[in-house]
Amino acid sequence: MIKLLEWTGERIIPKQLKPTNGMLLEHIARYYFATPYIHGRVLDIACGTGYGCHMIAKERKREITEVIGVDNDRETIEYANREYNHQKVTYAVEDALDPDLPARLGLFDTILSFETIEHLEDDRRFVHSLYQMLKPGGTLVLSTPFGRGRGMQTSEPFHVHQLTPEEFKELFAPFSFSEIQFYYQRGVTFEQPREGVRYFIGVAVCLK
Repeated sequence: MIKLLEWTGERIIPKQLKPTNGMLLEHIARYYFATPYIHGRVLDIACGTGYGCHMIAKERKREITEVIGVDNDRETIEYANREYNHQKVTYAVEDALDPDLPARLGLFDTILSFETIEHLEDDRRFVHSLYQMLKPGGTLVLSTPFGRGRGMQTSEPFHVHQLTPEEFKELFAPFSFSEIQFYYQRGVTFEQPREGVRYFIGVAVCLK
């Protein structure tokens, strides 16, 4: 049985959690937030146990052609194949920072990356790889928790670092996205920034 916490970070296993679990509700809320943007060929990178891939395949069955769910833990992908199988979903074991990933996976209309970059040493390289895999006109939806900044120690045992809100916005500046909108998650709600409000999770919606 998969442990709730693993290196790739706070594995969410809905079947082992109460429906009212706060972390579960926050994770599900991110998929619901992204739903209107999801179409065509979809990549969910660091998909974990696969509940999100299964959810969007059901919610957007008329708008999508296929969903590729990628995670670097083989046991987790095996669990996803068993518990969240769907005819439009394919799961694969891959390294998010593998430079050959774009060549292997190809291009996507929608890319989802939830709570991933805080686990990676080179978040800039990761976003560059996502940009390469995104079709012109495609949409990237990416979220991450905020913290003390790149290279700074974090209290979360599975996080390499947590960007500041300013660093999060700067992360997308080198890329030629035609439009970027930033949102902030508070529990299960999403809003654009307000003066004097402290936010813990940032979400970027980037149109190429």
